[in-house]
This record gives sequence, structure tokens and C-alpha cells, in this order.
Amino acid sequence: MSETIAVLGASADRSKYGNKCVRAYASAGWRVFPVNLRETEIEGLPAYSDLEAVAEKIGGRIHRISVYLPPETTRGLLAELAAAGAEECFFNPGSADPETLQEATRIGIVARDACSIVDIGLSPSLFP
Repeated sequence: MSETIAVLGASADRSKYGNKCVRAYASAGWRVFPVNLRETEIEGLPAYSDLEAVAEKIGGRIHRISVYLPPETTRGLLAELAAAGAEECFFNPGSADPETLQEATRIGIVARDACSIVDIGLSPSLFP
């Protein structure tokens, strides 16, 4: 079974990084779970309303979470991120400020302040 990633702030707009992430991880063989409150499908994948719905779908723990939301929104979701118990959580550029990252670490989230697409050896520019 391949690794799983939930993309918070996944987007149907192909110019947005939340969409590029969905496509990048899918192309790398990951099981991708877009999370978006308004969309029902992104890049042919069902979209989920929250991380709990993703965990229920896969019947277990999410390997990685990648966040593409503004810092104030991200900060409000830290408890949900911690409860998901992912092995690591990538706070992509623009998704977290220093305060948010500090709080994430304090509550036990394995926080990565980096681009999750680059982490798997790809470039967002490969997904126009």
C-alpha cells in the first residue's frame, strides 16, 4: 500500500499550489486525499471536508499532511492537525507564521516549514 497524504487547502484551480501538490503526489504514487470545504472533487479525486473524514476513509493514520491555507486559518486548525497524528505536517510557504509553527511544535505536531512538493524531489513548475 502506498503512503497517504492529505492536502489541506487543495484547490480545483490548476494554477494554485494546493492543486499542484495534489498532482505532484499523485504522479509520485502517493494516495492523495484533497481536503476542501467547498469542492467535492479535485483532479478526479473525491475531496473531503476535514482530516477526520480522510482518516475514516483510509481506516487509519495519514502519513503526511500538506497545508496550503493562510496562517490565521492554519492556526485555527492546529488541534485538528494534532488529532490526525500524521507522521509529519508540511507547512508550505505562506501557510504558517513563526507563532503558528511554534504552537504546532508545542502541541506535538512534527512540523516541517518547507515545500512538500520539493520534498519528494519534484518542482511545482512541473505542474503548470
